[in-house]
Amino acid sequence: MSTPPAGTTKKRLFSRNDYLAPLPIPTGIKPSDVLNTIWRKNGVFLDIGNYSIGSAVMIIWPTAIQFSVIYYITSNLLILGVGLIIVGIPIFYVILGLFREVPLPVRFNRQRREVCIPQADGEYWIVPWESVTAAATQHSSVSQAGRATMGMLFIGFDNPDPHAKEDNKHYSLGFNCGGGTTAMALWECMRSYMEIGPDAVPDSRVGVAPYEETQIGSIITDLCKGNLLGVFWGLFCITILGTYLAEKLQNLKLSHPPSLTYPAIIEWSKPLPPEQWAKRSPELEAAIAQREAELLAQTQHTEQT
Repeated sequence: MSTPPAGTTKKRLFSRNDYLAPLPIPTGIKPSDVLNTIWRKNGVFLDIGNYSIGSAVMIIWPTAIQFSVIYYITSNLLILGVGLIIVGIPIFYVILGLFREVPLPVRFNRQRREVCIPQADGEYWIVPWESVTAAATQHSSVSQAGRATMGMLFIGFDNPDPHAKEDNKHYSLGFNCGGGTTAMALWECMRSYMEIGPDAVPDSRVGVAPYEETQIGSIITDLCKGNLLGVFWGLFCITILGTYLAEKLQNLKLSHPPSLTYPAIIEWSKPLPPEQWAKRSPELEAAIAQREAELLAQTQHTEQT
């Protein structure tokens, strides 16, 4: 797919597009796994999944609370009907998702500098890391309720088969993370892993967490420590944001996230001797050096002002 050079930003009145790759140069944003997309991380590969049922719950739950409160205050059946439609449709799709298998993750192999993309038909692609495209998009709309901003991170891959059919030439992942710096922080989880190393990105939070890190466990811990602010925040998250239900549904579906079981990919995922590790291309090396110099100059200018 043809995209503007990495580092390019296109702004319009109600939209903004940030092009992040290729080539995958630094964004200057700290890596942050805002959607729990990191399913596995080790010294060889990083598994990224875009199945996030918890995020869907945390979007639906506050909307349901809002319509419930409005109906309780007004007793307006029209409000109730509109709320049931707006909330009911996504709830239906969430329930359907609970009965479907979790899609396989995309695997980033930093030693080979390649990416494995599983396909729905049981096949998979192996593409060079430096050919991956990435863009953060952000769109705003203005209504009587005010300004609303939405955005996504898109990551694209080209089929390495030159004879692939037109409808099988490209594959993309979309992450509903809000665009802008949030999308860049999510992208940096992949870019920093590949270009810097495993320690540069957060550990996986997918799976059943220790009790003290769960929603209820953290509230009890804060209560025992006398941290009333933490207790109130935990209760707010559970009651208003729906984080407890989101946590339990994520545990249900991702307590043991799926892995790639293709025999060839199992072999491809094994460690290589350091002398066999793939290297950056000269073009990427030069682009990263230029970008790092720009970020350093921006930091120094900020400190001086």
